[in-house]
Amino acid sequence: MDSDLILVVSMVIAALSIPAMVSAYSEVRRPFAAIFTLVIAAGMMLYAAWLKPGGYVLAEIPDVFFSVFARFIP
Repeated sequence: MDSDLILVVSMVIAALSIPAMVSAYSEVRRPFAAIFTLVIAAGMMLYAAWLKPGGYVLAEIPDVFFSVFARFIP
């Protein structure tokens, strides 16, 4: 699997865990599933950065996101 794809998937997973956290806090319950999902997303981000020689620079993340997105849109 491509490191760019892993990074983009982990960013999407992390973004989806934020509403789950807010929902759990608003219903006064512990956000176990949201925290677990966020930890998995962080691990995937670290793995993607480890796979790519030289890692990622913060300025190139939007280009990576849109290049991966463009690969799947015909």
